[in-house]
Amino acid sequence: MEPPILQAAVCPEPTAHHADILHHKSIDGQNIHDSISTLITDVQSGSLKLKDLDKHAHSPLEAVMVRRALADLPFANYDYKDAVGRCCENIIGYMPIPLGIPGQILIDGAQYTIPMATTEGALVASVSRGFKAINSSGGATTVLYSDGMTRAPCLHFPSICRAHEAKMRMESQVGMDVLRSAFQDSSEHCGLLNVSVSLVGNCIYPRFVASTGDAMGMNIVTKSVRHSISAMEKHGFDDLRLITMSGNVRADKKPAAINWIEGRGKSVVAQCCLPPNIIEEVLRTSVSRLIELNVAKNHIGSEMAGALGGYNAHASNIVSAIFLATGQDIAQNVVSSQCITTMEKSVGTIGGGTNLKPQASMLDILGVRGSQPDKSGHNAQQFARIVAAAVLAGELSLCSALASDDLVQSHMRLNRQKN
Repeated sequence: MEPPILQAAVCPEPTAHHADILHHKSIDGQNIHDSISTLITDVQSGSLKLKDLDKHAHSPLEAVMVRRALADLPFANYDYKDAVGRCCENIIGYMPIPLGIPGQILIDGAQYTIPMATTEGALVASVSRGFKAINSSGGATTVLYSDGMTRAPCLHFPSICRAHEAKMRMESQVGMDVLRSAFQDSSEHCGLLNVSVSLVGNCIYPRFVASTGDAMGMNIVTKSVRHSISAMEKHGFDDLRLITMSGNVRADKKPAAINWIEGRGKSVVAQCCLPPNIIEEVLRTSVSRLIELNVAKNHIGSEMAGALGGYNAHASNIVSAIFLATGQDIAQNVVSSQCITTMEKSVGTIGGGTNLKPQASMLDILGVRGSQPDKSGHNAQQFARIVAAAVLAGELSLCSALASDDLVQSHMRLNRQKN
């Protein structure tokens, strides 16, 4: 079934927007009037499916123009070839999101300019205030203490005895050698770190943890895990049956205690030490009031709510804004925003949306685009540290606004501007 908006775009009656599209005589010097008219007719008649449009259009932009129809979206001045076949299907344009710069923040002795894409007024201003407080106090210090992407398939066996035997083998040194060898054969960028296996009835859920260099790494880990399962079949377990490559024990893009406890992606601690005068002058509150607020809201309040990794004020705000600006998988925000003083991250500086030119330019601003040949994984780890420090700034500012009862006034001033 086609998405509803695209069904509307190919309704039998030509729309005014179709006529608007046909006014374009050329794109990049190419005459496309007849081509677009033919493609629209073919899509309307059903002889051409929307998913096949890119194969028949002369260019990705031409395909976008055909799909647009009822969508009031910008579409010009965008390089669609970077997105087609990589980031999105059935493209009809692009969605502009305001991009703000809260300023620079000193992290581990180096200055970083942080990009944030958001539609929430006051967010960039709030983080900027946090930056000022941290910079005035000597900057933020970060420690990255864990780095490993996970994948956990579900494997079924004829009996609980065979399932248990497979669990014991996979967790043994002999089994790990087989699995690690399969990983290395599958990808030179993916290294198996460890495997822990859960047993439920006739099924096992092996949770593979792997290093992925500067990529977020879900695809290469999945490929390597599949290769490892094939190796198991060849080493005494040809009676296993793969139920799914994703058995949810890895808990991708959903809150789960296992990620909160063991981590998934990059785990970072960010710290700063603010003197009382900075708290009073920049954050407009006091040490005692800020500590009281943090305990009452982020700790006790979160416990009362039954929070799972949500012991913070608004970590998701900062993580999402930076992820959007830098081409990250935005759904990973669910796991990446789990924090008290730690951030569990799933980020990368190569692959996926990081290949799009605007997002790549934001990684350039941060100095972490791509990969360093002699330091695999360094840029992605540094990016995780930067995000954690930015979250620290956002937490400081919002908690201070709550402690001083300035939140409502700030939002009314910065988020209610009339046109």
